[in-house]
Amino acid sequence: MPADPLHRATNTQRSTTSPPPSGPRASAVEVRRSARRRRTVSAYREGDRTVVLIPARMSEAEEKRWVNVMLDKLAAQESKRVLGDAELAERAERLSEQCFDGRARPTSVRWVTNQNTRWGSCTPSEGSIRLSHRLQGMPEYVVDYVLVHELAHLLVPGHGPRFWRLLEAYPRTERARGYLEGVVAADRLPPHLPAAREEREHPGVSTQE
Repeated sequence: MPADPLHRATNTQRSTTSPPPSGPRASAVEVRRSARRRRTVSAYREGDRTVVLIPARMSEAEEKRWVNVMLDKLAAQESKRVLGDAELAERAERLSEQCFDGRARPTSVRWVTNQNTRWGSCTPSEGSIRLSHRLQGMPEYVVDYVLVHELAHLLVPGHGPRFWRLLEAYPRTERARGYLEGVVAADRLPPHLPAAREEREHPGVSTQE
């Protein structure tokens, strides 16, 4: 998509958006567009607001998507507590009650380090659920989504319409899937260029579109 002529007029443009009223995303968000920025998207905290740096050519829809991705990355960076296997099992039990009236009852829920191409897996015949260690440090709602996904497989093994209807019980399904898709897309990109001066002065998170 060609760059908006208004975006070419100056090197940097700013706009402020309002995030949800509660939680770690409650502070104001300032988006700074730069004509010199080509592919890298970065974010950092500055006082009581979050600054997101994006290329000037991005559409409003792309801006909204990347703001959400970067806010999630910052939140994950700032919350490094890792759930143990026992806590993971308790979380799965609670989610089963909330989403499936307790019908999904795993015999074991644990982290594993040998799943690099999947976020989670389930063996219905054994009732076991395994989550990839790569989820550790991601926002809790993302971990919860993967747990709900695998719990649903205890009720419906395949990925047919009935399975996806089950996932509608978890209210943040689409948001969590979008986050994971963003992580996969970022992992496929080449290493980004050295940070600009503004980013060096304000450490945060950075990725490429």
